[in-house]
Amino acid sequence: MTAYTATVEVRLKHGVLDPEAETTARALERLGFELEDLRAADRYELDLDAGDADEARDRADEMAERLLANPTIHDYEVTVEER
Repeated sequence: MTAYTATVEVRLKHGVLDPEAETTARALERLGFELEDLRAADRYELDLDAGDADEARDRADEMAERLLANPTIHDYEVTVEER
């Protein structure tokens, strides 16, 4: 078994209201920053042992599908690095 860190980034799909991002964008604009768009995201780092990177990615993907993301309203991306 090899040690891996799988990173899962979860964000709302385009078109889904994102009140956290809207509030942050307004605050940034009040501070004088110009931006076209802002979306909030959650990032999960999972340390796990797996036979290979594909197995680690599959396990992280299953975790995202079953708990970390709601596929109806979220998009997510999984990346894997060997520790």
